Amino acid sequence: MTYKSGFVGIIGRPNVGKSTFLNSVLGEKIAITSNKPQTTRNTIRGVYTNEEEQVIFIDTPGIHKPKNKLGTYMTEMALRTLDEVDVILLIVDNRADFGPGDSYILEALQKVKTPKILIINKIDLIHPDQYATIYYNYEKLGLFDKIYGAEATSGKNIDAILKGIQEYIPEGPMLFPADMITDQQERFLISEIIREKTLMYLEDEVPHGIAVGILSIKEDKELLSIQAEIYCEKKSHKGIIIGKEGRKLKGIGKSARMEIESLLGIKVFLELWIKVKPNWRENELNLKDLGYKLGNTDI
Repeated sequence: MTYKSGFVGIIGRPNVGKSTFLNSVLGEKIAITSNKPQTTRNTIRGVYTNEEEQVIFIDTPGIHKPKNKLGTYMTEMALRTLDEVDVILLIVDNRADFGPGDSYILEALQKVKTPKILIINKIDLIHPDQYATIYYNYEKLGLFDKIYGAEATSGKNIDAILKGIQEYIPEGPMLFPADMITDQQERFLISEIIREKTLMYLEDEVPHGIAVGILSIKEDKELLSIQAEIYCEKKSHKGIIIGKEGRKLKGIGKSARMEIESLLGIKVFLELWIKVKPNWRENELNLKDLGYKLGNTDI
């Protein structure tokens, strides 16, 4: 039997379930999720391997009209993926009408010849009549080679989608070790876990101005010591993150520590500090320090 390997780009508007879909495919959590938009800021590579194929999924930031340099970086990265993969997965949710964000994505898809698969996610929230309307609205565009409904949280229909993707994956060698599920470095995964827990604990106006920098990681016998800074843009946000008597920050730290221990299989000592970096999303030097490289969005 000939082996297959290739790349699949996952795109869509913010908060439609792209990261949840990727985690469901892999059976493990490698991409952070939250109910707040723009959770994913970098391309996350997930590696799915079986006896017949290896598929590298690239989870991209939600495509949106940029409001700052960070937003520009995120959107550039997502759109560039379209020309550099073997299959494009567009994930939409239970909203039947096309908004400006949908139109922007569909216009971009018309310019590429890459095979395209549409996934209508969150079907557990959709009445059959509404699903039929969404399906028809996209089918009549003539853009998509296949259309599936899915419920990424429960994994419903994931196997059928994987089988459909396989049709478009070219012959090729295994590119990563068979037991590897992501190429992301430990430092990045730790920072993303901390950021996810921060998103969970914060008010709606704060998360977009949050970033996490890892200061140091030291392993001594059976203990991993991590020092990290949570960056925010305003002094008032610093107080919100810390919370009354420091309880919110303690909750963030405890929740992050427990997940890091589960991920790495080692006891963790986690120290968190809050640092104000005014307007960091518009500062190219700050963005570079935090791993966001404008104009260089290689996947």
